[in-house]
Formats: sequence, C-alpha cells, structure tokens
Amino acid sequence: MTRFDMKTSTVTRIKSYPPPPQLATPTELTPHEVKAVTEAVNPLIADAFALYVKTKNFHWHVYGPHFNDYHHMFDDQAEDILESIDVMAERIRKIGGTTIRSVGHISQLQTIEDDNDDLVSPEKMVKRLAEDNARMAKAVHDAITLCDKNRDVATSNLLQDILDKTDRRKWFLFETLHETKHP
Repeated sequence: MTRFDMKTSTVTRIKSYPPPPQLATPTELTPHEVKAVTEAVNPLIADAFALYVKTKNFHWHVYGPHFNDYHHMFDDQAEDILESIDVMAERIRKIGGTTIRSVGHISQLQTIEDDNDDLVSPEKMVKRLAEDNARMAKAVHDAITLCDKNRDVATSNLLQDILDKTDRRKWFLFETLHETKHP
C-alpha cells in the first residue's frame, strides 16, 4: 500500500506484513499463511469502516415518511458493522499481522465507495446499502475460503459469524426495498 506525504511530496508504502519484531505475535501459522490471511482481512476491515461511515451518513440524513424506521435500522446496522471492525483487527494481531493504521490506509484498501452526495433519497440509501452489503458478503465469503486454505480455522469461524450478520443486513435491506410491492 502507498501513502502520499503532503509535507515531503513523497509516497510511503503502508504495509501490514511482515510486522516489526515487537508486533510479531507467535502463531502456529507459517509466515506465508499469516501474510495471506492478513492481506485478505485488512481490506474487509477497510470496507467495514467505509460501510460504517456510509451507514451512519444515511442514518443522520434520512428523511421522509419512513424516517423513524430507516433511522433506527441504519443505526442498528452501523453498530453491527462497527463491532466487526475490532473483532477482525484483533484477530489479525493475534496471528502476527498488523492492521489498519489510518484513514489513508483505509482509503487505499477499501472497495466500497464513499457517498458524498448532498442529498440521497431514502430509497436510494437502502439500495446503495443493499449493494454494498452484498459486495461485503462476497468479499467475506472469499476471505473464508482463503482462511480455510491457509489453515486459519479461527479466522474462518470469526468471518462466518460476520458473514451471517452481513447476510442479515442484506435481508433487511432487501425486504425494505420491496416493502411497497405486494402481489
């Protein structure tokens, strides 16, 4: 990963592996396995940060006849996403990798786009969050597969729990999108 330093006009690479010796937590995984898992999970953490901020943005800026329902749903979902960040980051540290260091590091790794629109309709908020949660679910599923291939059962299990919570958010958003369409 690279970072631009405004003071010196230089680009600095942000890396998560190998860690400095003081942060190299002993693990039963090989260095290759730790690197693979770290490089799979850190983008999930970056995407979780991006999705958290987007969800809170929509929580703060929702309007209209469904204000109360959406406001509470977005807040509940944001809390769930925020909780997953610490769990994933601490898991990376437990296996001897390092994780997110800054907003710049997040921006280098995130695949979920920021949402800076002045006004987003409630329906578009739900649609965008549904799409982002679907993207997140696929990335988590792919990371689970990678963890399994790299003998990291504990990270795989942790990600399975996060996937279940992501699928729940997808379900709620899907149903909210279709709430007015009855047969």
